[in-house]
Amino acid sequence: MALPINIDELINGHTVEWERIEFKEGFNKESIIHSICAFANDINNWGGGYIVVGIKEDNGRPMLPPVGVEVNQIDKIQKELLNMCNMIKPKYFPIVEPVLYEKRHIIIIWTPGGQVRPYKAPKLLAKDNKEHLYYIRRFSNTVVANDDDERELYSLVGNIPFDDRIAHKADIMDLKLPLIQAYLYEVKSELYEESSKMKFEQLCRQMQIVDGADEYLKPRNVGLLLFNDNPQTFIPYSQIEIVKFEEGPADDILDEKIFKGPIHQQIRDALTYIRNVIIQEKVRKVPNKAEAIRMFNYPYVALEESIVNAMYHRDYEIREPVEIRIHKDKIEILSYPGPDKSIKNTDIEKGQIVSRRYKNRRIGEFLKELKLTEGRSTGIPKIRRAMKNNGSPEPIFETDDDRTFFLTILPINKVFLNEVNDEVNDDIFSNTELKILELCKKEPVSRSAILSALGYEKLVGSVRKSYNRLLDKKLIEYTIPEKQKSKNQKYRITKEGLSILGKQKKS
Repeated sequence: MALPINIDELINGHTVEWERIEFKEGFNKESIIHSICAFANDINNWGGGYIVVGIKEDNGRPMLPPVGVEVNQIDKIQKELLNMCNMIKPKYFPIVEPVLYEKRHIIIIWTPGGQVRPYKAPKLLAKDNKEHLYYIRRFSNTVVANDDDERELYSLVGNIPFDDRIAHKADIMDLKLPLIQAYLYEVKSELYEESSKMKFEQLCRQMQIVDGADEYLKPRNVGLLLFNDNPQTFIPYSQIEIVKFEEGPADDILDEKIFKGPIHQQIRDALTYIRNVIIQEKVRKVPNKAEAIRMFNYPYVALEESIVNAMYHRDYEIREPVEIRIHKDKIEILSYPGPDKSIKNTDIEKGQIVSRRYKNRRIGEFLKELKLTEGRSTGIPKIRRAMKNNGSPEPIFETDDDRTFFLTILPINKVFLNEVNDEVNDDIFSNTELKILELCKKEPVSRSAILSALGYEKLVGSVRKSYNRLLDKKLIEYTIPEKQKSKNQKYRITKEGLSILGKQKKS
């Protein structure tokens, strides 16, 4: 049965960190059972890992093409794995999948973090061996847990990350097959082809988004967050809220949007809104240089990483949404709670936030497969780099002593802050304004058609502001100027509007 991931990207380390992948040229029983035990203990809540049999490794990286596993050995290896996993205390069974990769047969052992850790495995597989030890992952290695590690493992008893827990109030039918299949198709998993032929319960078990006996099979929270049309029914406030202020938080709200649904779709919808409504671009010609300098009020990459980080690392048991507050001079992304108390305040201020243990161990794996995040501890450096490359001020990261919240502040590029008069701002247009111009370019368009194309059901403050600015600048005009409120009213682009679009395309 296929795995719910893209095999090529797994083997090449594109969607799973190298520390979570172990390559084995051959079937070394003792080494493999120790690594299965270590991944199952998942001491850092990274989500377990993968063991790939049939590929040599060099410093943790695969040496391709694979050496492969003989076809007549595959069934034997699977039976031996079953016997070996019965020796783990308590018993633990990974998902094993033979795969044809680059014309060679390999075996992938998917080992998610266990539900009843800590686990211990036999030190030796000899018949007279009675010694069992705890194994953990330390960086890219499987090692025997020391006394401190054992105490830490016992502190995790019953402490399963929220996203991997059973949702007792939900039913397996609350997981929606079309959403699951859309995900499998997008990540190019071979499981997509099989998903329409297999029992739904079997598919969900294969994806590790359900748990329990057949008579009490329930979704895990991660399944609801990604594969239910409205996970907020089961996990209140698992949503993104955007508030746009006219001046500051004490002033009137210009626009407000709430994004619900599967969390990966929320992220994409929120980013689409920000790209269309908030982000502006400016092009500056530089003397004696062929290429102009392009800059944005806020770099998209910094916003994307900030929002994904907030949705990935938030605590879904806290009934608070991820809040995005848009001010005239900054954007704030607020989530709950803050970083682990083991991280120093000085490191947080510098953006040097490396969490030892994650609140959610499954969400990240799905987001990485969807190319929404790259991996552990990469988000904040990427935010800082994007702001620097855009010529923006440094981002600010804040929390309180009790670590009840985490606030990311992205200051606006000062070029956009300082230019406040229309004369200077003539060449700065929001994506919403440019999209309205494009829509009016071919033929006159009604307001309802424009709103639909922008993704709105009704006219909101920010879009009204875009209309008014384009009309004031005579970049669009009414088709029935003498009856502006006519039900047949439409908008068409002017020569000045066409000129603006032409300049944007040339730049």
